[in-house]
Amino acid sequence: MRLILFLLLLLNGTLANAQAISTSKPWTFWWWMGSAVNKKDITVQLEYIQKSGVGGVHIIPIYEVKGYESQSVPFLTPQWLDLVQHTVREGKRLGLGVDLTTGTGWPFGGPNVTPELGAKNMTVKNNELSIQPTKQKVKRAAPGGEGLVLDPFHATAMSRYLTRFDSAFAGKKDLPRSMYNDSYEAYGANWTDDFLEEFKKRLGYELGENLALLTDSTGKAGSELVRIDYHQTLSELLRERYAKHWTDWSTKHGFLTRYQAHGSPGNLLDLYDAADIPETESFGTSRFSIPGLRLDPDYSIDQFGTPDPLAMKFASSAAHFSGKKLVSSETGTWLANHFKVSLSQVKPQIDELFTAGINHIFYHGSTYSPVQEPYPGWLFYASTNFGSTSHFAEHFPLLNKYVQRCQELLQNSKSDNDVLVYFPIHDLWATKAKSSGNVHLLEVHHVDRWLLDLPFGKLTQQLWKKGFGFDYVSDLQLSRLKLDGNGNLTSGNAVYKSLIIPVSTYMPEETLKELQRLATKGAKIIFQNHFPEKATGYSLGPEKQSSFLDELTKLKKEKNVRVSDDFEKELIASGALRESFAEEGLTFIRKKTQDNKRLYFITNLGDQFKEGWVKVNIAGAFEKLDALDEEASWEPLSRNGSSIYLKLLPGQSCFLRESVKDAGPEQHSIANKELEIKGNWNLQFLKGRPSIPSTANFNELKTWTSLSDSAVYFSGTARYEIHFDCPDNVLKSGMKILDLGDVREVAAVKLNGRPIGTAWSIPFQLSISDKLKAKDNVLEIEVTNLSANYMRLRDTQKPDWKKFHDINIVDITYKKFDATKWEPMPSGLLGPVKILFR
Repeated sequence: MRLILFLLLLLNGTLANAQAISTSKPWTFWWWMGSAVNKKDITVQLEYIQKSGVGGVHIIPIYEVKGYESQSVPFLTPQWLDLVQHTVREGKRLGLGVDLTTGTGWPFGGPNVTPELGAKNMTVKNNELSIQPTKQKVKRAAPGGEGLVLDPFHATAMSRYLTRFDSAFAGKKDLPRSMYNDSYEAYGANWTDDFLEEFKKRLGYELGENLALLTDSTGKAGSELVRIDYHQTLSELLRERYAKHWTDWSTKHGFLTRYQAHGSPGNLLDLYDAADIPETESFGTSRFSIPGLRLDPDYSIDQFGTPDPLAMKFASSAAHFSGKKLVSSETGTWLANHFKVSLSQVKPQIDELFTAGINHIFYHGSTYSPVQEPYPGWLFYASTNFGSTSHFAEHFPLLNKYVQRCQELLQNSKSDNDVLVYFPIHDLWATKAKSSGNVHLLEVHHVDRWLLDLPFGKLTQQLWKKGFGFDYVSDLQLSRLKLDGNGNLTSGNAVYKSLIIPVSTYMPEETLKELQRLATKGAKIIFQNHFPEKATGYSLGPEKQSSFLDELTKLKKEKNVRVSDDFEKELIASGALRESFAEEGLTFIRKKTQDNKRLYFITNLGDQFKEGWVKVNIAGAFEKLDALDEEASWEPLSRNGSSIYLKLLPGQSCFLRESVKDAGPEQHSIANKELEIKGNWNLQFLKGRPSIPSTANFNELKTWTSLSDSAVYFSGTARYEIHFDCPDNVLKSGMKILDLGDVREVAAVKLNGRPIGTAWSIPFQLSISDKLKAKDNVLEIEVTNLSANYMRLRDTQKPDWKKFHDINIVDITYKKFDATKWEPMPSGLLGPVKILFR
């Protein structure tokens, strides 16, 4: 009996130590530079990550650090695997998940990729094929991971590549949650050894006899069809031999899969669909019109483009269609230059991801850095620093709590999009390949080049702006659609009112037959402007084109099939809801809770809306949750007929959901009067680098870089203090908000000795309704700035921190990093500071 009791106590203790892994918390990329890591520092850094509110790490072994080469642990060696298993065990103890790239750097490749298995490039010269190896090697490879990039279309390259991991993982128990595949960056890869045989088997004719049409740029008859067939073959090989083989292997070994399909020449919807967790990427800075939101002037839109939710929706559409709970995103890549990113810049980018259907944030990211390494430690060349040396490390938990509260709601609800939009990739292959060589890559950077300027992109932009909820669907996915008892389209996981076909010229006959099947059963199908005109497949010939037109004639006769240039009217007639949040300038996603109530996440990423009556499509009451405020609860909203009263200032976000009771009569919540707090401000520097500047006093708020020479280089925290009286009309008002104005960058506030909160995101406002008195109020505001000003000095005195192999450290333009040329960044409380009341 004693033995049983002892075993039960031991089991309970083990379970208590093995905390549950949270996907609602944000996770982070975690670069192991040269894999020069040790167990002690791994534990220390995981404990920091857990304490910060991050839910997991993604290990990515990359290039080495100068001076640490002897400490590097080669990839997949027993010592390296022991370090990974230690990380997983410590993760379980701390409640942290662990993911792992199936390789080092990117894309897949390494020492076991022979020239035979390496990526290959095809060109046509004098009407003959010229096949050459790309000779591309793994980018940013770690020790033990160097080698050629594998041929993504090869029949056995992936399986032979994975044999390395079969032997490495054999018999291991403490393994990561998920394998990861980074964005497709196999540059120039457009061929494989048996491409001609596969092409003929799939398309029915010899590509080698039609090379002139493949490379034609003059518009010869049939050239578009040959280009489509060529891309179709690449796309199918990539899905079957690369994506599906890797995901099947991962599943067999007990791993989930996170897959960045973008950047490839395949149909992104089918590729994302192959993974357990489709993952998109937010690279660079969106151009939101939020007042006060700073944009890095050095970021090149011409070079990189900007993040776009319509591109992000390829990942979330695949997840919604297939019923995958999680959709992730690489988040914060080159958001601004090193040492210049604020939390207030991160939040809007995450909010945009949420509205695009993303619910599993991965910061890009954190770098393993030895504890004894001097500031700023080891850094990755192309990321926002979310690690322990970040200037916002102290306040990082505030962002993470916000993300966690949002993702708990987003992950535990289902998509409620009404419209399916067919992705006519064959038109893309026919038109875009002419101007970009013989293969076209669907990347996240310049989406205008393959998405926004095509009819599909123009249609989806209109749907987005007009407030329709929609997902994308591929040719292959159409075969999985059925009709439910209400006449709606269903994938078995998501339900849609209608299917819309954008303006397109080309369509596979198999797709037309699927549309005919659905239409016969009563599906509502809308063709924008006109029907497609040509069947894909060069070998089909005139007879098959005639057959395609016959099938099209049958489809036109179906009563639920419409051709219209007024898609809005047709969609509404089909039962699709048009939400008016969009026309108010708000961005949103609509979902359904587990008890079938509608749930909205809404964010104000512009300057059009502040508050007002907004029409809604739900007859009942609504309640609102401010996810930024961890103490907030659901509050009922006022309703007037078909409208609700909503306050959401630029930069703010909230959740709305159906409720049983509204707030009753009209209740305006605006604080439309103001009292500016003026007087003598005392500024005392508290902690930071390189030294503590002298105390200062002034009557007008200004950047502290305008003070002494040492303040211009200061990075840290300073306290502003002012005494003021409060007029009677302010004291008697119901709602009182402290508006801090322009904050650089985070402000922790006390009023009369009582903490009232920390403002870290636009609009930098905090509630102070019950904390004011008539005389001698004491307002204390501790402001923490960026590290950029200190790095201006550090790069002058000690630039030795830049000691990494490969690319070392570059700036946001990919030039050699040099902070000494920077102008001082405004820092501190710039104000004006006001009390808003009504």
